[in-house]
Amino acid sequence: MKIRKTILLIWLSILFTAIGLVFWRTEFLYGLPTPIPENYQVVKQGSVILIPGIPQPKDNKPVFLHFFNPTCPCSKFNITHFKALVKQYGDDVTFAIVVMSNTRFTARQIQDKFDVNIPVYFDTAIARSCGVYSTPQAVILDNHQKLYYRGNYNRSRYCTDEKSNYARQALEALLHDRVVIFNQFALKAYGCSLPNCSK
Repeated sequence: MKIRKTILLIWLSILFTAIGLVFWRTEFLYGLPTPIPENYQVVKQGSVILIPGIPQPKDNKPVFLHFFNPTCPCSKFNITHFKALVKQYGDDVTFAIVVMSNTRFTARQIQDKFDVNIPVYFDTAIARSCGVYSTPQAVILDNHQKLYYRGNYNRSRYCTDEKSNYARQALEALLHDRVVIFNQFALKAYGCSLPNCSK
């Protein structure tokens, strides 16, 4: 009986250690910046983004593009946060989702995931035009179609840190004509590499 208990305790210790190592490795990997692709072309802030498919500014509203991969864990963690932005700023900003995935989805499937009725695009050229190479990423175009912000939503993986709520800060700054300076955690890409959700 004592031997069985000892074996069970050893087995449980090994199991919990393995689970802890997997969790630590995942947290470590997603805490690293996304590798920059070899053929990456920088798109500078202030560049005019004129490509077919991007929603044009309406009623002098800026455009917010949400780059999303349904198979990327970081994108999944970000859904609630993005929905909150749409709800809060939907009257002042034109929102759209740009799906970056090799798996086929319909616009309705994506809208249902977010429980929002906003345009959904599947054109990977939009990411290249905006300088996006990972998901999730936020791109904000001002009312002259100039790149105002391209970066992360939050330093926290679960988008819960108010101090590093970068996408919201960018929207607030643009809408209220304020200057905001972002750090490397806002502007370096963190998340899943495109298009295969690798890290």
